Amino acid sequence: MARIHAAAFPNRRVWRMEDFQDFLNDPYVTLAATDHGFALGKTVAQEVEILTVAVDPAHQGQGHGRQVVQDLLKFTKTAANAAFLEVSAENGPAMALYLQLGFVEVGRRKGYYATTSGAREDALVLRLGVSQ
Repeated sequence: MARIHAAAFPNRRVWRMEDFQDFLNDPYVTLAATDHGFALGKTVAQEVEILTVAVDPAHQGQGHGRQVVQDLLKFTKTAANAAFLEVSAENGPAMALYLQLGFVEVGRRKGYYATTSGAREDALVLRLGVSQ
């Protein structure tokens, strides 16, 4: 997962293997994965926060992102009635995917993401109601 995440987000802070181990040891965290991508979500108080979605760049555009997000929502729907995530306002492909899945923008965090070059990007906060 650390390798895929680093490749998918080359201009961001790298999440280490230990970071992923900590997430996977958390009983509130759910993993959905294919051979080429994954999504992590943390469910608390009937909400799932999608922590990250990453797909190997060589396999982007092939439905892996859609699959892992849909699987994560399916795995967490008995414990959550809403899903939230943050996405860079500069990440057009991810925004397109989330909007197609029914997420709606509910907020904006100015300068939330720092790139490795020192630039700052806004994060859009998206929400989706999850059917029980």
